Amino acid sequence: MGKRGGFPGGGIPGNMGNLMKQAQRMQKQMEEKTKELEEKEWEASAGGGAVTVKVSGKKEIVSVKLSKEVVDPDDIEMLEDLIVAAANEALRKMEEESSAVMGDITGGLNGFGGFPF
Repeated sequence: MGKRGGFPGGGIPGNMGNLMKQAQRMQKQMEEKTKELEEKEWEASAGGGAVTVKVSGKKEIVSVKLSKEVVDPDDIEMLEDLIVAAANEALRKMEEESSAVMGDITGGLNGFGGFPF
């Protein structure tokens, strides 16, 4: 009695084998780029440079710098807003570059092979 299902010869057909190799290369490239991006830092300012925030590729705030003139004990709310604005802009820059780098690797695919999984 013959085999049911499977592929002739019992192996992975050529196109599927090539697809698997490409997926493995893509995964390795993504891991390498992820490590590179985690070590990188992005910086953004708010209030004309009065507040500067630096973030890492690990989505962590690395530093916050304040100019003396922005530190007004009577207007803490403005300082808080400037810190939030600078931090959000630095994180946006980081996300934008990370997405672009990963998009270059995957060719803009969503999920594996263009399928959303």
